[in-house]
Amino acid sequence: MKAARIVLDYLKHNGVEHIFGIPAGSVNAFFDELTQMDDITPIVTKHEGAAGYMAAAYAKYTNHLSVAIACSGPGATNLVTGAANAMREHLPVLFITGAVPVSTIGLNASQELDVAPIFRPVTKYSVAINDVKDVVSELTKAVEIALSGVPGPVHIALPIDVQHQQVPDATLPAPAKRKLIEPDAAVIDTIADELISRKTGYILAGQGIRGSVPAFLELAELLNWPIVTTPQAKGYIPTDHPLLVGVYGFAGHEAASELVASDSHNVALIIGSSLGETATNNYNAAITENRFTVQLDFDASVFNRKYEVDKALLGDITLSVPALVEAIKAKQYTASDSIVKKQQPSTGGEDYTTKNVLIALQEALPASTRYTIDIGEFMSYMINHHQVKESHTYEINVHFGAMGSGIGSAIGSKLAEPDRPVVCITGDGCFFMHGMELLTAKEHNLPILFVIMNNARLGMVYHGHNLQFKRTHTSFEQEPVNISAMASAMGIPSHRVTEMAEFTQDKVAELLSHGGPAVLEVYLQDNSTPPMGDRVKFLSSFGK
Repeated sequence: MKAARIVLDYLKHNGVEHIFGIPAGSVNAFFDELTQMDDITPIVTKHEGAAGYMAAAYAKYTNHLSVAIACSGPGATNLVTGAANAMREHLPVLFITGAVPVSTIGLNASQELDVAPIFRPVTKYSVAINDVKDVVSELTKAVEIALSGVPGPVHIALPIDVQHQQVPDATLPAPAKRKLIEPDAAVIDTIADELISRKTGYILAGQGIRGSVPAFLELAELLNWPIVTTPQAKGYIPTDHPLLVGVYGFAGHEAASELVASDSHNVALIIGSSLGETATNNYNAAITENRFTVQLDFDASVFNRKYEVDKALLGDITLSVPALVEAIKAKQYTASDSIVKKQQPSTGGEDYTTKNVLIALQEALPASTRYTIDIGEFMSYMINHHQVKESHTYEINVHFGAMGSGIGSAIGSKLAEPDRPVVCITGDGCFFMHGMELLTAKEHNLPILFVIMNNARLGMVYHGHNLQFKRTHTSFEQEPVNISAMASAMGIPSHRVTEMAEFTQDKVAELLSHGGPAVLEVYLQDNSTPPMGDRVKFLSSFGK
């Protein structure tokens, strides 16, 4: 059996149903084999970077291995950003790249590049497989590494000639399975005692609670402690939950900042957050200052990295949180009364502003809609004003902050959960990077609404420079482009809004009814200061 075929058979064996990427000479053996396989559908993208974002979202919402593929050289380097994006979200994505024939390595072959070292900083494992005898063992090793411990992306490079060679032993190994990291029962019991004895505290929830939201809320309700979330974790807890104060960190809420800054809670219980810059309001010391600090995570490297932790519990959150709930219940704990000062929900208005448009948009869409949020000025408004009506309906990677990632994420999310409505909130800057993926959505009949906030400038950069330097460079302003007309040229239904009166629920409903992708372009230059929190203060601290 050809090496390319056994790779694909092993992936099928591991539940892979889609491969995201672009065909090319150095991966032609894979795509030739796919013509004979009905079990795996290639999603041919318009740019390899977008393929990486799609694969990451697909891994997140299917909760299993995902795959992206590209040619050697430039195709491979275009995938690197997607790998870094997946690394920051701990998502098991296998990145496959072609490579020049083994006999031509080092001879300046077309698209030759030794990419294995390039992928190593942004993956858990990266290897070039230059001997066909190693294909099965290295592939198996890579997939097992992707799924084990702290999940994450891995990379294999296969030369053209190796892909076509016969594998000596074509026996497929068993599918890889992730073994959960078991928390220490004695540590759980100690933490339960510490939380009970101190009575008052608050909980900071990060994206690590993704797979254990019901248990997390049971813990919060058992303790009766207020909750603040990081921007990454915003979408996991409905806004109307009585214990949820709001978002802390980049573009977060004043009520959350006030809670963290107050001295009324003597415990900081941190669950599933690596306590990075965007999660901590630029590493604000108030998060743990003068508090007994407990941190739960499956990644040991996050403990005591920036903030000193009094008790750390290593283990999968899906195991650690339910175990902590049971330990507290066993001690017959009765919670104290707690007054939670919630962030009041934002209300819209009639003025044609970014805030009002985004609030009106949500009012026109089903509660189950998942919003994939790209990177830009609009992102601040979504973090600050969007109301989470159901869990798992808000997707953003502000950690890595790759412009255009929201577009690919929308496609990956829709393929993972076809029955869930998906809306991508993006901007003209992001669209000009990865907007041609609308054609990918069209080719697969994916009913995604792409809302493009078009302000003819790099809005977040424009406002950031104005706030930091009191001036902006003229190059931040761009030539206005009618993106709706571009969508129409692609055969994609579209509507352009230039004033609030043109934004109606009927028009949104019409765009959603086509059975494929649609574009809602919001042409608007909003000179209001976006709710970016202390980000500008942080940047302004340099150079002084």
